[in-house]
Amino acid sequence: MKPLYHPSINDITVEGLLHALSDPVRVQIYVEIARSECPRTCSNFLQLDNRTLPKSTLSQHFRILREAGLIRSERKGVEMHNTTRCQELKERFGTMLSAIIDAYRQQFERERTARPPALIPRPLRTAHL
Repeated sequence: MKPLYHPSINDITVEGLLHALSDPVRVQIYVEIARSECPRTCSNFLQLDNRTLPKSTLSQHFRILREAGLIRSERKGVEMHNTTRCQELKERFGTMLSAIIDAYRQQFERERTARPPALIPRPLRTAHL
């Protein structure tokens, strides 16, 4: 089995982080992992915002988050256990990630008040980043 790539903290770039967080689904996955007190498996995210995500799409999202340096994944049997690298990232990038997550939260709040209730996605909850 091919080893998982995790960039060293010195190889993580702002551009890579911004790319990984450019997709609202990946932001939501990242926030949920960051809020969790234990590692989360990929299967925890098969249902997101009342819709089912294909496993292949989910795998792609996790690969992008991992290769950007936002999460660390560890194989345990047939499952991947994922944790964030919040502390390392905070030491290197300060409050940048918190600001990005907060901007998404504010955007979703504005959109939620402008949409009919049936179209409102579950809002992102700001993690302690």
